[in-house]
Amino acid sequence: MLGQSITKNAVLLAVFAMSTALLLAGTYLLTQDRIAEEIRKAEEKALLQIVPRERHNNSMLDDTITVGADISALGLRTEKQIYRARQDGRVVAAIIPATARDGYSGDIDLVIGVNADGTVAGVRTLSHKETPGLGDKVDLAKSDWILNFTGRSLRDPLPGQWAVTKDKGVFDSFTGATITPRAVVATVKGVLEYAGDNSEVLFGIPATVTPEGAQE
Repeated sequence: MLGQSITKNAVLLAVFAMSTALLLAGTYLLTQDRIAEEIRKAEEKALLQIVPRERHNNSMLDDTITVGADISALGLRTEKQIYRARQDGRVVAAIIPATARDGYSGDIDLVIGVNADGTVAGVRTLSHKETPGLGDKVDLAKSDWILNFTGRSLRDPLPGQWAVTKDKGVFDSFTGATITPRAVVATVKGVLEYAGDNSEVLFGIPATVTPEGAQE
């Protein structure tokens, strides 16, 4: 009797486990398309903060270039995507991922929009571990400091002035925190240089030398 009882319970448990697995699999199959669509919408919303819809008429999520850790100027740890914005087929901007590896508390992941004319379309911080109330001011939700890059280029300021004021540059640092803004400024400058060096791939425009050997 005991053996029969154990066998019966084992069968019931196996049936329950199988039913649960089938239910979870079915739920996943029914919702995976919706989840993927929601993720896509969230990604697009983030991109549109840098290149608004009125500036392009293509799907940036479907116009990408893969970049990886082999590109030192971007500081990436893993493969990511550059997104291109086009207006009637012409590339007007590229949104480039980059990582500032020398933040005070570690990596600062950024996306940097670069217009075809070499100016910054916008910068956003995706993730960081900076100190609340100090280094976290790189986050737009905490401070508008990150907006200071919009419209800048390697001509404004010149490459030698791409630094925080403490280092005789033009970008303000945070009260009590210099390492974090210094890292972000250097990373944005590096991305502008990368965009200049690769302007033909990104925008279909041959690279042009600018003052102090920078690329436009």
